[in-house]
Amino acid sequence: MRFRVPVIAAVVTLVVAPVSTQPKGCEPDGKIQFICGINSPEDLVPVPRSDWVVASGYIRGGVSLVNTKTFAATQVFPVAKPVERFDKGTYAQCPGPVDPGEKDKLSAHGLAIRPGADRVHTIYMVHHGFRESIEVFEVDTRPSTPSFTWVGCVVAPETAAFNSVTPLAGGGFAATNPNRRVKPTPGADPNNTGEVWEWNPKSGFSVIPGSEGNGPNGIEASPDGRWLYVNHWPARKILKLSRGQTPIVKEFVDVNFQPDNIRFQPDGTLLAAGHGGPDTPTVIKCLMVVCDNAASVVARIDPKGWTAKEIIRYPANQKFYSSTVALQVGKEIWIGTITQDRIARYPVP
Repeated sequence: MRFRVPVIAAVVTLVVAPVSTQPKGCEPDGKIQFICGINSPEDLVPVPRSDWVVASGYIRGGVSLVNTKTFAATQVFPVAKPVERFDKGTYAQCPGPVDPGEKDKLSAHGLAIRPGADRVHTIYMVHHGFRESIEVFEVDTRPSTPSFTWVGCVVAPETAAFNSVTPLAGGGFAATNPNRRVKPTPGADPNNTGEVWEWNPKSGFSVIPGSEGNGPNGIEASPDGRWLYVNHWPARKILKLSRGQTPIVKEFVDVNFQPDNIRFQPDGTLLAAGHGGPDTPTVIKCLMVVCDNAASVVARIDPKGWTAKEIIRYPANQKFYSSTVALQVGKEIWIGTITQDRIARYPVP
């Protein structure tokens, strides 16, 4: 049974003040600088036409807004007095806002943003807690300090625990399910562990044809929605998958690390970040501890030529390890992590 929270209507605005969050221990590691004070920033997305980046906190976290000029970070969800404006028309099956009783059980995973008109944008967040869902917010960057409003949710199918999400046309989205929540069928392909789901307000959920594979993780859709780019974490591969085409087109490119999240960059390339190590058991072991033979790795992907070039391999150390996402911000590449309290700021190679 899922706990239903009463719907709260609100017209007030949550104002995000740029508060400095650079505690002791945030000193640079050589040329690499850090933004500290954010619990496990597993995913990062830029807010269009603004000086802000959204960060999700996977472990005892939530959603924070980070200023790209001052490097100040402020948590905007959950907060003591969240701003809520329930869009029942679009999210009719949503039982209501996130239960505030989740507290440390709340985990904010993958993020995506749908650019909107007049600097008001939609944010999708993969949520783990009392329910598995995609939570939907609105961020308004017209004021000097943005406002952040919860507007709805989409509860995941019973067999899915989503990892990453990307917007699609028509108000919908696609989300990866790395490991189906069902017992494997005897004789089934052990490398077919999950798939990509698509949702839209009219027809609900469906599995995207051809998306089944080995641990589908990070995902991005092309601007026209005809192609999906999906990281297959255990396989060390990235999939380029056609959407809405017959016959289905699937192309893989190999990378020398376990790719976690993938993100489009201003120049049209993609950055995939993840975990480097000699083999998958070592990588899994080194996700939560510092290992000498592990590294934070970033590759730049050319979606047209479908090639991958490794550009960063940052050895694990006490200051930073277990990378999950990469985002180019000016002359830096910001790298998130699943384990620590910081974002690494790495000069563009």
